Amino acid sequence: MIKTIIISDDHPLFRQALRAAIAPLFEGADIIEVDTLVATQEIFQQRQVDLLFLDLRMSDSRGLAGLMIIKGSFPEIPVIVVSASEGAETVRAAIQAGASGYIFKSASPEQIRESIGKVTNGEIAIPQNALTVVSDQEQRELEAIENISLLTPTQLKVLVKITEGMLNKQIAYDMEISEATVKSHVTAIFKKLRVRTRTQAVVLAKQLEIVLSDQN
Repeated sequence: MIKTIIISDDHPLFRQALRAAIAPLFEGADIIEVDTLVATQEIFQQRQVDLLFLDLRMSDSRGLAGLMIIKGSFPEIPVIVVSASEGAETVRAAIQAGASGYIFKSASPEQIRESIGKVTNGEIAIPQNALTVVSDQEQRELEAIENISLLTPTQLKVLVKITEGMLNKQIAYDMEISEATVKSHVTAIFKKLRVRTRTQAVVLAKQLEIVLSDQN
């Protein structure tokens, strides 16, 4: 039974519209609205969450990073991405990164309810336009996303800081861990991403929009 739902989106009008669309489906459920990834994480730490609606672009996250961090820490919680990005590549990338469903912000209330029904029944809800043939390049990108999804939440944060140009010593100070621990994380990151250098890791992360801002 779904008792607690989070709508994580930095557009208040969309949050209100989504709440109006889903409230009849979950009578008695506590629907919480937040506008940052940090606030989303705080609620997950405070209480049991049964379903998350997550925007891919907020003030403190962009791309797949927020989704990967949530799924890395709470893999059992279904996450439905809600996004203005309607490209098939973005949809498939989100599903590959762990989303249980993907809803366009332009979707009608009926389409939203249909997608939610699939997810709550244990299915994957994918918009029709994402069911196209995957190119060789996109297949390589999906495989790269799968590799990145293997990173732990801490390793993902280290990767983000690497993309920001931070050295191991700076990362250690910023995350309040030892430099040796950072080096260990970097080694694991390189192995999981199948890269050999920081530059290769940065290029891969930026290509896939694995981006966060102001995260510690």
